[in-house]
Amino acid sequence: MDEDHAEAGDHGSPASGMSRTIYDDVTRAILGEDALYTRTQVSAATGIAMERLTALWRALGFPSTDDDAVLFTDADIAVLELLPRFLEPLGMEEGDELTSARSMGRSFSRLADWEVRLMARALADVPPDQLGDAVGEILPVLQQLQDYVWRRHLARAAGRALLAAESGAVESGVGFVDMVAFTRTSRELSMGELAALLERFDSTASALVASHGGRVVKTIGDEILFVVDDPHATAEIASTLALLHEADPSFPQVRAGVTWGPVLHRLGDVFGETVNIASRLTSLARPGTVLANPALAELVGDRWTVRRIPPEAVRGYSRLEAWVVRPPAARHAAD
Repeated sequence: MDEDHAEAGDHGSPASGMSRTIYDDVTRAILGEDALYTRTQVSAATGIAMERLTALWRALGFPSTDDDAVLFTDADIAVLELLPRFLEPLGMEEGDELTSARSMGRSFSRLADWEVRLMARALADVPPDQLGDAVGEILPVLQQLQDYVWRRHLARAAGRALLAAESGAVESGVGFVDMVAFTRTSRELSMGELAALLERFDSTASALVASHGGRVVKTIGDEILFVVDDPHATAEIASTLALLHEADPSFPQVRAGVTWGPVLHRLGDVFGETVNIASRLTSLARPGTVLANPALAELVGDRWTVRRIPPEAVRGYSRLEAWVVRPPAARHAAD
């Protein structure tokens, strides 16, 4: 929150073309109250040192502010005063709070971007002087939906989180699915066509992963990373996506790398060699194919067609073992 890191044009000021009154009305409707305090006043009211407060603000993904910028509300102070009571029962040190804040900030920033676009459609025909009231009517519905989805995901993740806390890692299937020749394709499409392509890829992959009990960890432009508890489901998800282009040329051609092994689940992300190898296998896979590590190939070999290929050198591995995995239908077709 210091001036050296201030971001021009992003200090809570209204967007270009939007009057201060309309901006204040919308902001008030979303926050539920007026901003009353500067960061210095928040530090004094909460007893949190300015350095720690600044670090938290940045970790949450918010832009820097000037000392005299009145941006904070009573709710900000109330939440920050609860911070020590939040950390102690969880056994968290002060250093852990920044890691948690970064994870929470990234997740909610992405969610907020989507929700604003959703609201923009609903508010397209609302007169500017009525935007604040209209946002105030939409927000409770959006908040209720968000709370419901959050609680459902929290309930689903609870068992795995408790298991991971005991062992440090859990056996999981990991899959990377990557769109082929995405850079060239993106140059040939309009922005609207590119957005539609990415949306179809993301929505199709997400629905397929969810239907098999898995979770999309993240999307990175033209690539998704997913985890799932069953090795056969891991192969099924990747193979279905890899074969979609053959059945429907309008779906982007993809390649995939899948693995089975110990995975560290931490703050919504996944880590470990099992994840790294899945990424490397993706780089080796040909368009429309799925490569697996030996552990996954062995687990699915009773129902899937698996074929070992010569080891290859990739970044971090001088001889990476890989197996081509095809669904049972491919075996019957070959026969």
